[in-house]
Amino acid sequence: MKIALPIAGDQLCMHFGHCERFDFFDVNPETKEILKKESFTPPPHEPGLYPRLLGEKGAKIIIAGGMGPRAQELFNQNGVNVVIGANSASGSPEDIVRLFLAGNLETGDNACDH
Repeated sequence: MKIALPIAGDQLCMHFGHCERFDFFDVNPETKEILKKESFTPPPHEPGLYPRLLGEKGAKIIIAGGMGPRAQELFNQNGVNVVIGANSASGSPEDIVRLFLAGNLETGDNACDH
């Protein structure tokens, strides 16, 4: 399974459309292990582009701090499940993925209002 996170600097970006890159994690959901990490620098953000690109790159889950309802709908249409309300205070991108796999990722409010 592949999980994607929007990244700014070395932390989770609170709004996926403002990220510098996406980190992709190939994970084994049974053993809860990260198998591989890759980074992808996307083209400039355009409405509807990232859901299609991430779906084409094999992402099954995106973990984000915030995302508008239309983007969530487009991700779902592209076969990508969305986890909203993650926080960079949870640690590094790897820490966030490990918390998610363990069922311990705490999420809060959607950091996006559009």
